[in-house]
Formats: sequence, structure tokens, C-alpha cells
Amino acid sequence: MSVLVAFHAHPDDEVLLTGGTLARAAAEGHRVVVVVAADGLMGPVPEGETAPRLRELQASADVLGVARVVHLGYADSGHGPVLYPDPPDRQRFVRAGLEEAAGRLAAVLAEERADVLLSYDPNGGYGHPDHVKVHEVGRRAAELDGGVRLLEATIPRDVVARLVRLVRLLRIPFRHDPAALRAAFSPREAITHTLRVGRYARRKRDALAAHTSAVGGHGRMAAVWRALVRLPAPLFALVLGREWFVEVPRA
Repeated sequence: MSVLVAFHAHPDDEVLLTGGTLARAAAEGHRVVVVVAADGLMGPVPEGETAPRLRELQASADVLGVARVVHLGYADSGHGPVLYPDPPDRQRFVRAGLEEAAGRLAAVLAEERADVLLSYDPNGGYGHPDHVKVHEVGRRAAELDGGVRLLEATIPRDVVARLVRLVRLLRIPFRHDPAALRAAFSPREAITHTLRVGRYARRKRDALAAHTSAVGGHGRMAAVWRALVRLPAPLFALVLGREWFVEVPRA
């Protein structure tokens, strides 16, 4: 049995880029741990309560077979032009010191005796500040650990272009800039691992549906998520049945 730790920015990110990989690893008997940097809230967490999106993350993790969920303790940083002040009870992730955040992640890697760490590519996927920070923190935590194998989750740019065309063809509201997406994620030649996870499409779809705040909300991708969770599992597998990674050579 190996231990796989998947490091993500926010609740729901664990499904989109790595949900099938996590479900497959868990089904094959490996220990799977999800670490999320931010809790998905811009404001303070009500006293004595858990952030709603962390509860949804736990429900998603249960569907995927994840053994443990860890929140590093940071708040969402937002994706607009303004970086708002920190809420009174915690720091926004992008303001966290690199060594501090990487130290928190490295502590989980050491506690779990992790064999593999999943993180994000240098673009942070589509460029969200918290996602870029995940890339930086993941790289540094792997250096601090010294023994973990680091794979950065991504999507080939040509696949992104096809998905954008499909969304437009189906007339699903889509608030990302297609031109910006063409320079996001990773070029095809950078990909080192492609995992076929179509067998776990139902779990991946149901894990996405567990994120009711994202699916039922008004975010820039909410309409796309609603369309995805309505797909029969075979069609979902055609759209999201592969996951891609770039392995980072050890120093």
C-alpha cells in the first residue's frame, strides 16, 4: 500500500483535476489523503461551526474513498482584481508565507509517510491566485520532505480548447475568457502521465454533486458543473474520463 496526498486550493478542486485518480487509488487499496489550503469562505467562519464547503469536501471525500481530509487553516483569497483584507479569524492563502504554508503541508507528508504528492502546474491551472500558490507551496513542501514523488495535476491545452468549444456548442453560460485559457494549464509535450479513470466516472460525478455550494451557486463555472452532474456516467466518462500530470524530477 502506498500513501497518496493530494494538495488542493479549495473544496471542489479535488474532484475536477484528480477525482478519478483519487477514487482509483483508493479502490486499489492505497491510502488517500486530501489536503486543502483554503476553506472556500471569503469571510469569517461562524463561531463553533465548520465552513460549509469543508463539510461538502468531506462528503465528496467519502464518495471518492478518501481516508483523511486536512484543512491547512487559510481563507479563500478570491479571484477578482481586489485582494480583500484578511477575515478576523484567519489569513488569506495568498498572503501566507511560503515557508509557513509549506511547513504545514510537509508536516502532513511526514505524518502520513507519503509516497506521492499531487499538486498544481506552474500556471495554477487557469491562474487563480490560490492555485498558483498551491504550485509554489507544493514544490517547497516536496523539497522539505525530500522523499515524496511530486506530480502536478493539469490539463493539456488542446483538451481545454475542445472542452471550451463543447461548452459553447451546448450554449452553457461560461464566464472564463477563452483566449486566456489557451495559455493556461500545460502544453501537451509537458505531460508525463495520463490516467484513464472512466471506470470511476460515477464516483467522480457524485463527488462533484456533493459540492452543492459550487453546483447550485452563481460562480463563473456553476452552470457547467450543473450540466456535468446531470450527465449519465458513460457520458461523464467521455468528458472527464482522463486525468493528466506532469512529474517533477527530484532535486
